[in-house]
Amino acid sequence: MASARKPRRKGNLKGSPTPVGTALQQLTHTLGIAKTLSQYDILTSWEKAVGAPIARVTKPVRIENKVLYVSVGSAPWRAELTMKRAEIIRKINRFAGTDVIQDIRFR
Repeated sequence: MASARKPRRKGNLKGSPTPVGTALQQLTHTLGIAKTLSQYDILTSWEKAVGAPIARVTKPVRIENKVLYVSVGSAPWRAELTMKRAEIIRKINRFAGTDVIQDIRFR
């Protein structure tokens, strides 16, 4: 005698599998570490966030209270980057997918 099987249901029912990316995103928000992970991603993926020309002459140091501190190799570059501050902030926040940075201090 053949055993009767219940038909599989489609949809996101309780107990249904959740994609790993979605689960991790939910977990980081639940644990309250999503912001910290976004900041860490900026520091570790600096070249991807700002582009190779800027990454060659700078090094991200830390992020505190939405302020990014960046070490710059020379005074002329520091002046150039200071004038492009708003553009760089937009680029970084677009990379992060959220407004992680409000200001940059070039040193």
